[in-house]
Amino acid sequence: MVLNYIWIGLILIGVIVGCVHACVTGDVGIFNEMLNSTFSSAKTGFEISIGLTGVLSLWMGIMKIGEHSGVVNSMSRVVSPFFTRLFPELPKGHPAFGSMLMNLSATMLGIDNAATPLGLQAMREMQQTNPDKNRASNSMIMFLVLVTSGLTLVPVSIMTYRAQLGAANPADVFLPILLATYFAAIAGLVSVAIAQHINLFNKVIMGTLGGLTVFVALVLWAAVSLPQEVVAKWSAVLASVILLGVIVWFIVAGMIKRINVYDSFIDGAKDGFKTAIGIIPYLIAILLAIGVFRASGAMNYVVDGTAWLVASIGLDADWVPALPTALMRPLSGSGARGLMVDAMVQYGADSFVGRLVSIVQGSTDTTFYILAVYFGSVSIKDTRYAVVCGLIADFCGILAAILLGYLFFH
Repeated sequence: MVLNYIWIGLILIGVIVGCVHACVTGDVGIFNEMLNSTFSSAKTGFEISIGLTGVLSLWMGIMKIGEHSGVVNSMSRVVSPFFTRLFPELPKGHPAFGSMLMNLSATMLGIDNAATPLGLQAMREMQQTNPDKNRASNSMIMFLVLVTSGLTLVPVSIMTYRAQLGAANPADVFLPILLATYFAAIAGLVSVAIAQHINLFNKVIMGTLGGLTVFVALVLWAAVSLPQEVVAKWSAVLASVILLGVIVWFIVAGMIKRINVYDSFIDGAKDGFKTAIGIIPYLIAILLAIGVFRASGAMNYVVDGTAWLVASIGLDADWVPALPTALMRPLSGSGARGLMVDAMVQYGADSFVGRLVSIVQGSTDTTFYILAVYFGSVSIKDTRYAVVCGLIADFCGILAAILLGYLFFH
C-alpha cells in the first residue's frame, strides 16, 4: 500500500511540477521530455530484466544443484541459531536461510550479479511457507530491509570510478563507506525488529552482531594498513575465488550424492528465466514514476529548495551538491551512479563534494528497485511496512555518510 502511494505521488508531483514549469516559463518542451521519459523508462526496465535473465538462470541453476545435493540445507543449519531469532516465523533449517546467507555474503563482497539471483531464490523459498501469497511476510520484510541497507565490505566499483576520474587515492573513502553502510544495516535491523517485536538483546543475536563488528573492524584495519592497489587486487581475487568455489563445491557435492547435476541445473535455470520475465511489469512501473519525477525538474527544485533553506538558517551548505545523489540513491542505482560521476567531474574526485557523493553512493542500496524486483518475483502486492523500514535504513545511511564526510574530509 505504501509503495502504491509513493508511486502515485511521484507521478502526480512530476506532472504538476511540469505543468507549473510550462505555465511560468512558456517552455512546453517539458511535456515532450516527460513523455519521452515514460518510453525510455519502459525500455530500460525491459532491458534490465532481459539482462538479468542470463545471470538468474545461471545462479538459480547452481542453487538447484545445491538444493538437490543437500549443501543449502547444511548451510541453513549452520546459520539457523541466529536466523531463527531474526526470522522466528521460519522453521529451523529452512532452505531460505542458506540462500539468504549467500545473498548477504555476495552483497558484502560487492558481487551484485550473484547477490540478486540468490536473494530471489530466498524469496521463492519464503513464499512457499507464506500463508498469504499476496502479502509480504515478516521474514520477507526483515530480509529485504537488510538487503536494501547494502552492507558492503569492499566498494570496488566506487573505487574504480574514483580512479578513472583521477583521484589521488581512490580508496580514501573506503572507511567512511563501510561505517555508513554498517550504520544503515543496524538502523534497518532495529526498525524491523521494533515493528515485529523481536528481542535484539538475545545472547545469540548480540553475540553474532558483536562478532560481525569485530570482523568489520579487522577489515578496516587491513584496508587502512595496505596500499589501495593491494586492497583492490585482493578484493577482486577473493570475490572470484568465492564464486568459483561455490560453483565447484555444489557440483562436487552433487556428484558425491550421485544426483543428475545437469538436469538439476536445467531445472533451476528454467526457474531463473521465468523469474526474470515475471519482474518486468514491476520494474517498469517503478522506473516510470522515477523517470517522470526526474524529467519534470522536481528533483532540481528539491535540491535548490534545500540549499536555500540550509543557507537561510545559517548552516554549512557544502554538502548540498551531494543531495541529488542522496535523493536518487533509493530510487535508481544507475541514476545515482550517474549523478555521482557528474559531481566528481564538476567538482573534482578529490574535492569534498567528490568524496561525499562517493560515500553517499556506497552508504545504502536502491530500495525501490530491490523491493520492486524481489516482491515482484513472487507476486507480492501488499508490501506492508517494508518501504518505510527500508527508507529508515536509507536515511540513516545517508545521514551517516554526510556526517562521516565532514569528519574525514572537511
